[in-house]
Amino acid sequence: MDKNGRSNEKPVVIEDLSRKFRRKVALDRVSLEIPRGVVFGLVGENGAGKTTLIKHILGLFKAQSGSVRAFGMDPVKDPEGVLARIGYLSENRDLPPWMRVRELILFTQAFYPDWDAAYAEELRQTFDLDPAVRVRDLSRGQRAQMGLLLALSHRPELLVLDEPSSGLDAVVRRDILSAVIRTAADEGRTVLFSSHLLDEVECVADHVAFLHEGRIVASAPLTEIKQDYRLFTVQFPKPYERAPVFDGALSSEGTGNEWTFLCQGEAEIGRHAARQLGGSIVEEGEPSLEEIFVARVRGNRAKHAMSAKEA
Repeated sequence: MDKNGRSNEKPVVIEDLSRKFRRKVALDRVSLEIPRGVVFGLVGENGAGKTTLIKHILGLFKAQSGSVRAFGMDPVKDPEGVLARIGYLSENRDLPPWMRVRELILFTQAFYPDWDAAYAEELRQTFDLDPAVRVRDLSRGQRAQMGLLLALSHRPELLVLDEPSSGLDAVVRRDILSAVIRTAADEGRTVLFSSHLLDEVECVADHVAFLHEGRIVASAPLTEIKQDYRLFTVQFPKPYERAPVFDGALSSEGTGNEWTFLCQGEAEIGRHAARQLGGSIVEEGEPSLEEIFVARVRGNRAKHAMSAKEA
């Protein structure tokens, strides 16, 4: 137990989790651990399996194979024990439209013994939510802020945000991404942030997992992921119709004499590859998280296509 009386179990431990919906494989032997006190970014295209994975953590789906533990408990067998420690904001933000803001806060408060009324009021004022307004009359952004208020006000140990900024304007997105998420993590709480918008994840995440077609293709601290990749823009003495073979390159794009390569591994591998081809590096830098993810996904697609041909 920690000094606050909370268990030291990791917020989420998933081992070999698989899930099918008829013939579609939604999750394929997913193993994942989320440590305490981090913003954990779960990224992937729409339909990659992010929401399905989250529903297993919340106990809404039972594992068909493998296991899911939240704070050491099975979310399906002990939903009260798990959900009491989780705050959840979904993309849909399903809130009762007939309730007023004040009524919805009081209604939700009744379910949580640890509800912090002063903090809820602080968030209401921060988001400028009129307590007398009905939920149906709130804007899309205000409904997201209302959902976040309800998710945060019982001070959950794990905050789960499933595509929280979908369809929101820049001001609301900034409130959710920078202020609230960062504050929750700095208080020693854990945030699971699921999104297909990689630039947003890159701004706030400490650890990132790439989910593609139901599989984890990479999972590591963000700094380690970024350090393992480099972008090289190379000029060659002669033009190429197709990208030349470049050691360590996961992707390439360009035309004629100038090509850009995204490489994995030590930077010197890319520099050596450029020299071997007689090219000169005109620019070298760190790729964005989105560029890395796209390269990894394309590489996995190419491997699967090759395996299918061989089979």
